[in-house]
Amino acid sequence: MPAEGKLTVTSDKADEQQKEAVPRRTFLHGVGLGGAVLLAPGAAAAPLTGDGMAAAGPGPAPLILIVNGKTHKLQLEPRVTLLDALRNSLDYTGAKKVCDRATCGTCTVILDGEPVYGCTVLAIEAQGRDIQTIEGLSASGNPHPLQQAFVEHDALQCGFCTPGLVMACKAFLNKNRYPMAEQVQSELGGNICRCGAYPGVRQAVLDAARKL
Repeated sequence: MPAEGKLTVTSDKADEQQKEAVPRRTFLHGVGLGGAVLLAPGAAAAPLTGDGMAAAGPGPAPLILIVNGKTHKLQLEPRVTLLDALRNSLDYTGAKKVCDRATCGTCTVILDGEPVYGCTVLAIEAQGRDIQTIEGLSASGNPHPLQQAFVEHDALQCGFCTPGLVMACKAFLNKNRYPMAEQVQSELGGNICRCGAYPGVRQAVLDAARKL
């Protein structure tokens, strides 16, 4: 018998509450994860196997990353994230490491055309796929129209979260060339700007859409 005044929750109800407790950011941009699994802190990556291939790890394994059209051959442990591989092994430091838990969006890059959090994708899962970072937008020496629009509309402020915002906006514009302000606001739901530069960001995206 339960103690008087206490509510006993049935197993069905508990399961329902557990499902409702899953935060929105757990599945935000999920289509861009390419099958990646969000690992809890300290969890070990499952062995990766293929036809006729031995499991990779736990030591460094060879892999190839294609970043902004350039091919890079690396030796990395399977547990290394794409974000750490970009920053620590390839010196692509535009994507920032802040929460490391798929919450803030500062590590956003584009993987096969989709915006993803670099901290939730393993580097070994991204090998052979098209990876775009903020550095690739101005590879010609001139700023991308979207970058220029960020400057003109004061969407930078402290600038720390800007690379992730720019890449999220770039992926959005790749699929929606004639966006509405409400669509831009919804699309940026996975990127946090503590400076509160959202109005400028929205105007920058709309302006860049017209120029593109």
